[in-house]
Amino acid sequence: MATMTFDTYAFVKELVQAGMPEEQAEVLARSQAALIAEKLATKQDLKELELCVKRDLKELEVRLKRDMKEMEANLKRDMKEMELHLKHDIQKLEHDMKEMEANLKRDMKEMELRLKHDIQKLEHDMKEMEANLKRDMKEMELRLKRDIQKLERDMKEMELRLKHDLTLRLGSMMVVAIGVVAALVKLL
Repeated sequence: MATMTFDTYAFVKELVQAGMPEEQAEVLARSQAALIAEKLATKQDLKELELCVKRDLKELEVRLKRDMKEMEANLKRDMKEMELHLKHDIQKLEHDMKEMEANLKRDMKEMELRLKHDIQKLEHDMKEMEANLKRDMKEMELRLKRDIQKLERDMKEMELRLKHDLTLRLGSMMVVAIGVVAALVKLL
């Protein structure tokens, strides 16, 4: 770092002329010289700093470009791996879906066969039930016909007995009436 020259003698002289005691002016001149040497930058210092900053920026730019290329390569590699994993997962899913579809088709076929069998069994049972009902209805019809015929016979027999009984009673009543009339005729 370049140093800046500060004329402490001229500074002390001016302060003393302005009325400051010489000892105090010398202390102030020394502290100003130290402060200037320590804190103030020269044009040369600024140029050197500018060169350092430019060099640091250039290094930073190079590092950033290198890091970005490295990051880009890593991202491409990661994306390639992810793509491979995704392709594998998709293939596995497709395989699983095909297998599931085959299982569903097989299960549906089995269910269809069971349903057909159950329907055929129901149809057979219904036909059998229908035949039994027809047979039972025929038997019931025959029994009813026999019962009706028997009732008709019984009613005819009852009618004949009733007619016979009525004829006998009427005949008896006529005999009694004739007897009463004959007795009345004799009495009169």
